[in-house]
Amino acid sequence: MANVALIGASGNAGSRILKELSDRGHAVTAIARRPDRVARLPGVVAVAVNLFDHPALAEILRGHDAAISAVHFLASDFDALVGAVRDAGVGRYLVVGGAGSLEVAPGQRLIDEPDFPAEYKGEASAGAAFLDRLRKVDDLDWTFLSPSALFVPGERTGRFRLGRDTLLANEDGSSISFEDYAIALVDELERPAHIRQRFTVGY
Repeated sequence: MANVALIGASGNAGSRILKELSDRGHAVTAIARRPDRVARLPGVVAVAVNLFDHPALAEILRGHDAAISAVHFLASDFDALVGAVRDAGVGRYLVVGGAGSLEVAPGQRLIDEPDFPAEYKGEASAGAAFLDRLRKVDDLDWTFLSPSALFVPGERTGRFRLGRDTLLANEDGSSISFEDYAIALVDELERPAHIRQRFTVGY
């Protein structure tokens, strides 16, 4: 069992990750702006903190084995998040990433495709910039997990594929459920295989 801090525990991805962690017996500090929206699950304690308040976040993270960030990139700050993880002495840091920075061909990112939806471009660009900065971090055991193009509610099947920097797709397109994404992320937490790397999950 690990003692895990989950930042963004009430969101679409965060709530599924929270349940997966709880179901596997981990102790979780669920961090959210509105702790009343965090699911009441075994082993979970919900707390509120301003994610831009670096010292306050560091104080909450202190003593945890790992921190997971499941917040939107446009609603957070790289320096505050990574700085808080560092100051708290938490060596393992996992990030719920985006698909936009994945390659659809050598040197060609999904976000740069002409039909990439305009409404997602800001968040995708922020996620790509976050990953670029994270790749320069050499004092944390970080992992950035990108979902497939469609990241949606669905079933927990446990049947998916893993990749590295290339968008995964099949005859039905490129997708992963929040529920199966949560499995892949918690698997990585429990059995690290992508230290200081980005990887991706899809059907």
